[in-house]
Amino acid sequence: MAGSGELAKPSYNAKLYSGGRPSYPPQLFHFIASHTPSHLLAWDVGTGTGQAIPFLAELYKNVVGTDISATQLECAPELPNVKYIQTPQILSVNDVEQMIAPESSVDLITVAQAMHWFDLSKFYEVVRWALKKPNGIIAAWCYTTPLVNEEVDAVFWPFYKGFSGPGWEETTKAVDDKYRSIHFPFEPVDGLADTGPFEFKNEKVMSLEDYFAYIRSWSAYNAAKEKGVEMLTDEQVERLKHAWMNDGKNEKVVKFPVYLRMGKVGDSK
Repeated sequence: MAGSGELAKPSYNAKLYSGGRPSYPPQLFHFIASHTPSHLLAWDVGTGTGQAIPFLAELYKNVVGTDISATQLECAPELPNVKYIQTPQILSVNDVEQMIAPESSVDLITVAQAMHWFDLSKFYEVVRWALKKPNGIIAAWCYTTPLVNEEVDAVFWPFYKGFSGPGWEETTKAVDDKYRSIHFPFEPVDGLADTGPFEFKNEKVMSLEDYFAYIRSWSAYNAAKEKGVEMLTDEQVERLKHAWMNDGKNEKVVKFPVYLRMGKVGDSK
């Protein structure tokens, strides 16, 4: 099972990733928690730099954050009820039992902006084993590409679609589709008609440099950088800069809509 999906190489700048990415709206976590019968243990898989962790730590007694990247985990927030564990890229049921929790003991498994990188058949095997039966919850969400304004978005979109790299096309397709088509074999939680996706508004005030930091946090950007290729060429930077500063304001409210798939494990083995 994959971890956060970002590069785990020593040269990868985890602090840049943490600073360049948007946070998540509190309403997302309150919605998830309101449908979780028990709040004793939450497991955030592919936690990366722990951007979902502070919200989970407020709502659940104990939280475990796991990732394949020690570099990213070093940048995660330290909280008294949170434990971080570096895991192998392929995580077995035995690994989970030894490192994380016993069978049928986890109330909630979350995956923030990462499940499109996973080997889902192997991941779901672990999910079914770890979640409490029948009402343990899996909640996985993504945010789509940033929405700034007509001028910036018109320059950004062809630039974004022009990227390439290992798994990039497949994973971005799942995100661009707002997780509608991602395989999600779970039951609707009590009180909901389906498993989503459920949409949440999400905004971040960004400067032009913040916007570039977000782009530089992409896995495909860093993969290209490792090979000596600079995707943010001088020409591309100037085009984005011209569009961004067209209204004379450096800081802008950028929208990152969040889309949640959520379901309960049921009695499946």
